[in-house]
Amino acid sequence: MSQQGHQGRVALVTGAARGIGAATVLALAERGWSVLAVDLAADDPALGYALGTSEQLDAVVAAAGAKATDPGAVRGFIADVREGEAVQAAVDKAVGTWGGLDAAVGAAGVIAGGVPLWEMPVTTRQAVLDICLGGVVNLAHAAVPALLARPEPRSGRFLAVASAAATKGLPLLAAYCAAKAGVAGLIRALAAELGSSGVTANAVSPGSTDTGILVETARIYGMPEHTRFRHQQPVGRLLEPTEIASVLAFLAGPDSSAMTGAVVPVDGGLAL
Repeated sequence: MSQQGHQGRVALVTGAARGIGAATVLALAERGWSVLAVDLAADDPALGYALGTSEQLDAVVAAAGAKATDPGAVRGFIADVREGEAVQAAVDKAVGTWGGLDAAVGAAGVIAGGVPLWEMPVTTRQAVLDICLGGVVNLAHAAVPALLARPEPRSGRFLAVASAAATKGLPLLAAYCAAKAGVAGLIRALAAELGSSGVTANAVSPGSTDTGILVETARIYGMPEHTRFRHQQPVGRLLEPTEIASVLAFLAGPDSSAMTGAVVPVDGGLAL
C-alpha cells in the first residue's frame, strides 16, 4: 500500500515514548498517517526501572514529524493508560485535531517480577496488570466508539501488543504472563463483538525484542546482558522494534481487511 493510500487516516498509539510504541509512531508517520503519540512519560514508584520520559516522547514526535508529509501530523500527548478519563481525553484530542480516528494501537507495557506471584508486592503486581491489560481495555473502551463513528464502509483497526508470554509460562513473571494472555483473549472477544462493522481487532505477539522491557527482564533473571535472550529464538538474534512496528503498520492498513481476532506471532520463531 502506497503512502498516498494512507493520507487522511488517523491513529493513536500508546506507549509511544520508546520501544515498539515509538517505532510504530514512526512507521505510521512514514506511511502518511496522522498520529497522536501517547505516553505516561514518567516513572512509576511501583516499578523498579526507568520508564519513558517526556524528552523521549518529544524526540519521537520530532522524528516522526520529519518523516510525515506534514510535520504537524504527529503530536504528543501525556496520559496514564490506567486512567480511563485520561485515555478518553487522548482519543478526544485525536478526533478533535484530525476529525476522526481510524486506528488505535495499545503498545504501552511494563514488566516486573523476580519472585513467585505470591511474594510479589501488590502495588507492583497491579501496576503490571493495570498497564499491560487494563490500559488496553481502557483504550478499547474509549477508541472503539470513535472507530465506529467513521461512516460506512469503515476500515477501522483496533490493535494491541501481546507477547510470547501470552502462551508461555515464564517463571517469576506470572503477572506479566497473565496480562498478556488477557490481551490475546480481549482481542478475540472484540473481534467477535465488532463482527461485520468494518472495524477489526488484531494483535501482535513479539518475541525477545531489543527494548527497555527486555533489559529489565534480564535484570530480573540476573543475566549480565539482555542480548543473551537471542539464543532462545530460532533466528538467533534479538528482534528490532521496527520489525514489530512494520507488522502493526500492515495490520492498521486496508490490506489487512480479511484479518480479525488474530494474534500474530512476530517472534523470530520463539513459539515453535
